[in-house]
Amino acid sequence: MFRKAAVTAASNGNYSQGQANGRLPSLDSGQPAQEEKVVLKQKVTLLRGISIIIGTIIGAGIFISPKGILQNTGSVGMSLCVWAACGVLSLFGALCYAELGTCIKKSGGHYTYILEAFGPLPAFVRVWVELLIIRPAATAVISLAFGRYILEPFFMQCEIPELAIKLITAVGITVVMVLNSTSVSWSARIQIFLTFCKLVAILIIIVPGVIQLIKGETQHFKNAFAGNDASVMGLPLAFYSGMYAYSGWFYLNFVTEEVENPEKNIPLAICISMIIVTVGYVLTNVAYFTTISAGELLLSKAVAVTFAERLMGNFSLAVPVFVALSCFGSMNGGIFAVSRMFFVASREGHLPEILSMIHVRKHTPLPAVIVLHPLTMIMLFNGDLYSLLNFLSFARWLFIGLAVAGLIFLRYKHPDMPRPFKVPLFIPALFSFTCLFMVALSLYSDPVNTGIGFAITLTGVPAYYLFIVWDKKPKWFRRLLGKVTITLQIILEVVPSEEDQKS
Repeated sequence: MFRKAAVTAASNGNYSQGQANGRLPSLDSGQPAQEEKVVLKQKVTLLRGISIIIGTIIGAGIFISPKGILQNTGSVGMSLCVWAACGVLSLFGALCYAELGTCIKKSGGHYTYILEAFGPLPAFVRVWVELLIIRPAATAVISLAFGRYILEPFFMQCEIPELAIKLITAVGITVVMVLNSTSVSWSARIQIFLTFCKLVAILIIIVPGVIQLIKGETQHFKNAFAGNDASVMGLPLAFYSGMYAYSGWFYLNFVTEEVENPEKNIPLAICISMIIVTVGYVLTNVAYFTTISAGELLLSKAVAVTFAERLMGNFSLAVPVFVALSCFGSMNGGIFAVSRMFFVASREGHLPEILSMIHVRKHTPLPAVIVLHPLTMIMLFNGDLYSLLNFLSFARWLFIGLAVAGLIFLRYKHPDMPRPFKVPLFIPALFSFTCLFMVALSLYSDPVNTGIGFAITLTGVPAYYLFIVWDKKPKWFRRLLGKVTITLQIILEVVPSEEDQKS
């Protein structure tokens, strides 16, 4: 495994001593390392947990995805039905993760649950595809929306240059990486503030929409189901767009070990968050159609801005700012959570050991955060927003469906496992079946993007046997890997966590 290779490669005694005592290694054997216990602390309260979920769910999806859903459903009425169905489906998935998070009290989310239920191979493939595709693509998608909306007030009368969008997006990604590398507390505080901004942005759309309904502006709801019929080809892509807008309900499970009183706070945070988001999303889409027709919505590149321009005049300049802050919060919450997956996968020996180390003073998983930066930049400058959305959905929902199927398997494999929160069996059965059915349909309706995603996912199988199972790697490779690990430890000032030493 990666971990074993790194440890056995270190011929210097200082590295082994630092490994055992949680001390920073020194290349100079005459300089003793300073002993210090380093752990990720339980700093995620109920409020912070709610802010992580809401703050990550409400990003660009509600402001961009209405276009994708309407395109693939063909009518206003059907698009609203898809929004409601995706909300119910996401609630089912969130309830399943509430049970998993309270009976398996480990961070890592999907990765950890697949590991516990089905073993190391599918778990490794999960974290492999997350590192190579899902997280860089997801971060690039939400970051591109951030770049577009933050520049919108400066280009009201003309088209925003694509290069300008990508450059400001790159700056935003870098700022988020630095924030999460510097302080867990400040990252959480900023997430709470950004969650408040998101809810304000939603209310700025909902309140005028309700006023429009009271005035009788319902012309766009007449013959709501008239139009192009939804096809078997388009419906899965419509659900992908909707589920993307709701995605984020699972992120609190990535930081389970940092949650205070997880048996109580995880289910409570999930339920409160999903009720707020589902009601907010449905009302937001109703508000859109009080002012914007289906044809106008399809032509708009920034639906929320178009809506605000119609009803608010000059105040509409504030809307893209709120939306940009919303996207920034989604970026922050996603990176905060997923870095813990890489941290746990490294702790289990499925990723290089350096990724399970923590900064000696800031107590952040610094290497697990910054490893995403170069991959995200590659995604950012290669691909457009909608193709990335469809591309990442295949692998994401395949493994979420598998993780929820693991809940059913664990019910029979470990019937006596303590389950402080338990859902009826039909909920995980329905949710996992729906996820896998959507994946199967996507292979038919969008074979190019999903085919590429499927092929890259399969590369995780030979990678598992090459990097994890095969333990007879050349001595020079082990020695080199050990030296690289030591050098990175010294440069980044990171050491193994106390939990890592106990495992």
